[in-house]
Amino acid sequence: MTTKQRLLTLPIVLLTAFLTTACATTNWEQKKEQGTKIRTVAEVYLKQGNYRGALKELQKAQQYYADDPFLHNDFGLTYFAMEKYDLSIHHFKTALDLKPDFAAVQNSLGKAYFKQKNYDKAIETLKKLTTDLIYATPHYPLANLGEVYYEKQDYGSAEKYYTAALKFEPHFAFALQGLGKTYLASGKLTAAAATLEKAITYAPKHTGAYFYLANVYTRTGDYSKALSSYQKIMDLAPDSELAMQAEKMAKRLPIQK
Repeated sequence: MTTKQRLLTLPIVLLTAFLTTACATTNWEQKKEQGTKIRTVAEVYLKQGNYRGALKELQKAQQYYADDPFLHNDFGLTYFAMEKYDLSIHHFKTALDLKPDFAAVQNSLGKAYFKQKNYDKAIETLKKLTTDLIYATPHYPLANLGEVYYEKQDYGSAEKYYTAALKFEPHFAFALQGLGKTYLASGKLTAAAATLEKAITYAPKHTGAYFYLANVYTRTGDYSKALSSYQKIMDLAPDSELAMQAEKMAKRLPIQK
């Protein structure tokens, strides 16, 4: 091939390469867009509690755009809801590999370790968020740390982290309930009652707070209030396991209506 022919051919080669790259980019963007649309449908199912429906849509989305941290987060949340904690951990870790600053996933990963009763790993994971100064909702991992330490029966540390969570969000009912039950376990009954009553003020349908409050009233001998708290659980969630437990506890009280 002569120099003139090579010069004439070069623009064609460059144009072909450009068009090939452009087509590949367009195809990738189309796949990503399609995968995102399907993932959005899965998130609707997830919010509705239709976990099998969510999983089915997520598996479809994965065929279009597998390396999406948000997709893997949704997988993790779905498996977590289905109590498949090994699978949820796998997907949360994959999401973090793809997006290391995905703080919400870090929190969810800590919760998954907690559900596995791998408390030390949960603490290690959640504590990473306590040093993240730009994380918008630090009260979540702090309260989750409180929950881990409560289960470890380290009530001093549990109180510390629940209290830290409430400094960021004073109306956080989950942390108030946690702090209240920690006070109860530590024998601080007056503080427990005040804290759990505050939790109910901010979250009137929080059945867990009513349950621990009933236990406080039972310990202090205020059986009428204990019975009222147990009854509130049965009214709010009549078909729940907690309601069945509340009914049994209520029948053991020295007084009845």
